Amino acid sequence: MKQFPIITLVLLGLLSACNSPALDPDAAAAPTATEAFNAYLDSVFDAAVARSPEWESALGIRTHYHDWNDISDEQEAKELKIRQNELAVMRERFDPAQLDRTAQLSFRLFEEKVMRLTEAEKWRLYHYPVNQMHGVHAETISFLINSHRIDSVPDAEAYLSRLEKMGPRMDQLIAKLRTRTEAGIIPPKFVFPMVLSDCRNLISGQPFDAGEKKSTLLQDFFEKIGELEVGAEVKADLRTRCATALREHVQPAYARLIAELETLAQQADDRDGAWKFPDGDAFYAHALRHTTTTDLSPEEIHNRGLAEVARIHNEMREIMDKVDFSGTLNEFFAFMRTDPQFYYPNNEEGRSAYLAQATAVIDTMRERLPLIFGTLPQAKIAVKRVEAYREKSAGKAFYNTGAPDGSRPGTYYANLYDMANMPTYQMEALAYHEGIPGHHMQLSIAMEQDGIPKFRRYDHYTAYVEGWALYTEWVPTTLGFYADPYSDFGRLAMELWRACRLVVDTGIHFKKWTRQEAIDYLKNNTPNPEGDVVKAIERYIVMPAQATAYKIGMLKIMELRQRAEQALGDRFDVREFHDVVLTNGAVPLNILEELVEAYIE
Repeated sequence: MKQFPIITLVLLGLLSACNSPALDPDAAAAPTATEAFNAYLDSVFDAAVARSPEWESALGIRTHYHDWNDISDEQEAKELKIRQNELAVMRERFDPAQLDRTAQLSFRLFEEKVMRLTEAEKWRLYHYPVNQMHGVHAETISFLINSHRIDSVPDAEAYLSRLEKMGPRMDQLIAKLRTRTEAGIIPPKFVFPMVLSDCRNLISGQPFDAGEKKSTLLQDFFEKIGELEVGAEVKADLRTRCATALREHVQPAYARLIAELETLAQQADDRDGAWKFPDGDAFYAHALRHTTTTDLSPEEIHNRGLAEVARIHNEMREIMDKVDFSGTLNEFFAFMRTDPQFYYPNNEEGRSAYLAQATAVIDTMRERLPLIFGTLPQAKIAVKRVEAYREKSAGKAFYNTGAPDGSRPGTYYANLYDMANMPTYQMEALAYHEGIPGHHMQLSIAMEQDGIPKFRRYDHYTAYVEGWALYTEWVPTTLGFYADPYSDFGRLAMELWRACRLVVDTGIHFKKWTRQEAIDYLKNNTPNPEGDVVKAIERYIVMPAQATAYKIGMLKIMELRQRAEQALGDRFDVREFHDVVLTNGAVPLNILEELVEAYIE
């Protein structure tokens, strides 16, 4: 619950009293301008959720549990017009001067949101609907596994309905691919073997073949209905219908997608940067503005990255002295990359041990949170390994938000496909980033705020969200964590990784570096293993600008904290500072700066 000054509460109370009909003391007070405004924004949010069956499911709503989103380009255009109309209505109906300060910020944020969508419309085709990092082909399966709960037979029927509607969904995806192909937006050649492998994996196993292993979706459905308290005949019927839906609907849908991707692969080339697109330089400049919520140019971001890499390298040399390592920084990188003491075995026992220790790291941090945070999340968190069907191509680690009603916890996913890519010296920093006090804490606290409109509880500004998570890798140093110098090296290694992103992302998309040049830069400047490096560069190639958000966001939050500490001196309370950053939901960096300045004043 957002706290207001007492005088504000008194004034609001007087306003409510003045608005009450004089002859009917029992009548409800007319809503204030702020209350009416917040109700309007919440109605806009609720309408958007109602148009998205998948968003409903993620929020624990089951009204359209049997349907998929309309993912066509035509629907995207309709959504933009709806947003623009909602903004026009808001401007016409509400005067910001009549709203309280929190509502005035909501007014600005909604305006900014729609203006960003309008600006981005020009570039709506400039992304890859299918790539090795994400896309409908993989996210559809992940959604069914992670967001479609089965607590009753109707829930199971809805799951089957979604399987039966897989054909139209994949046809819409194929149409999006063709539209982008006509516009000259084709993924680089290296993408296709990976996404084709993922798609084929999804239609392997029972009931697609006679092997003993169940397919990913069949296994998921069988496990979920196994928990239902219904008769054996009902479960047997559901299992049979699932197998039928997979064979008759899912398999043909993915077969069509595979055929389309095989054809598209013949047109792909090895040009990796966004500069290859029509008007690619202008698109990349837009992507940087959109991602960082700043006006920094590609050259400025590139140079900031170089400066941060040099600074972190120097701090790493200090750790080399602490552990009495003789040699160059690159030799120390090689030692950290290869010494067995820093890696679990690449087997099931090693993977289980990693998950157990990562969970323990988060549990330990949770106990210390009240020392530096005033507002704490109520949502629970689970630590899981990335599912087998996508672990080969998925990223190193990521976080999925839980359901608002607590029915599904937030999930920190660790990719344990190859344990050589998951050194133990990075375990602490990775768990803090994805879990507590990083993504899980920030996203859960935003979702749990009652004093702001719903759209602000779920909004996402990459520089803020990822900047916060990177900042929280550093925060535990103030509590005495990273006591092991090697673990502290791991923290620096992860910060170095994000600093290098500023260099390689702008290198690839602005300076026309080749994929190999970018790989070589990461190999020469970080301790990460080659597999980690290659996968990262391939990620940055298919997601222009996204990787720059982390370090730019962290630098701004660190700058604002230092400014508050210097201005307030002994009056600075880090818990208050963190509340200012966290309890307003995600915001652009310029607005975050205004909020901290107001706190200082």
